[in-house]
Amino acid sequence: MTSEAALTLTTLIFAAALLYSAVGFAGGSGYLAAMALFGVAPLVMRPTALTLNIFVAAVATARYYRAGAFSWSVFWPFAAASVPFAFIGGSLTLPGAVYRPVVGAILVYAAWLCLRRSTAAAEPETRKPRPGVVAVAGAAIGFLAGLTGVGGGIFLSPLIILAAWAEVRVVSGIAAAFILVNSAAGLLGMLSRSMALPTQLPLWAAAAVVGGLLGSELGSRYLSSKTIQRLLAVILAVAGLRMALSIP
Repeated sequence: MTSEAALTLTTLIFAAALLYSAVGFAGGSGYLAAMALFGVAPLVMRPTALTLNIFVAAVATARYYRAGAFSWSVFWPFAAASVPFAFIGGSLTLPGAVYRPVVGAILVYAAWLCLRRSTAAAEPETRKPRPGVVAVAGAAIGFLAGLTGVGGGIFLSPLIILAAWAEVRVVSGIAAAFILVNSAAGLLGMLSRSMALPTQLPLWAAAAVVGGLLGSELGSRYLSSKTIQRLLAVILAVAGLRMALSIP
């Protein structure tokens, strides 16, 4: 990779971290897309995306928690159900011909629902999720997180928002912490088999952390709930279309 290409990729990683962390995400799908554009080897892409997720999600979790945008009661049941399955997903490599289009279509549909919800006059009253629903949803999201290398927040956030299990800004904080634990579990799963990380990782991690600091500051303190939902809808739509069309 030339120095110019490396600089461009680093800039894209910074931009992805900034944009995604504003809604509580760590940027996993953005990093995968950016690395694919520059021909990074597939075996390197997933562990690299998960490693960058861990850095950005740790920063974002701390920011949202300090801003009071977090809920332990909603977070821990999802995390407990998802972490073992994220480890399993991270240890597997499956063909994407089936699950990628299906998951992509789900994300696009969730984007449309979030966009519709953002036009409502007020947020609906929150309600407590059912334990059985949490267990099934957490396990499924954790498995997808480890399998795809995106951390899982991109699946969890629209679910919590649409089910009205937490306020929108709080959802961002929950998603950041969820991505942190599932990215770590997915990366540990990859350690059970061959895994390669690029020499540029320290530079990319630094760019991602700076982007994560700026984005999570915006999301936790300055962006309105409607803006967060619209931004979330855009991110979900882009990620969903990329998966549905099987774009690397």
